[in-house]
Amino acid sequence: MFRFIIHYGLHFGLPLVIALVFFKKNWLKAYIIMLAAFIIDLDHLLASPIFDSSRCSINFHPLHSFCAIAVYFILLIPKPTRIFAIGLLAHIISDSVDCFLI
Repeated sequence: MFRFIIHYGLHFGLPLVIALVFFKKNWLKAYIIMLAAFIIDLDHLLASPIFDSSRCSINFHPLHSFCAIAVYFILLIPKPTRIFAIGLLAHIISDSVDCFLI
């Protein structure tokens, strides 16, 4: 239960904190864009089983791979993709907690 709270607390809380601190005027828009980064969890549908509470997503699923993470860092450079990239990286940070709490 502790792991569940930490995991989803970070998934929703980390983007919220980032939005409130760095995007004060448009925090809600930034927050929604960052939450849209949950789209990368579609790669879980390729795994069998789809959900495994003891599995570390990092470098297991294609969109959670080190190569994909490198692309997310590159997406920080152009301004139009920056907020989404921050959401992707916040998502990866949130998922990486599972790798330490297994």
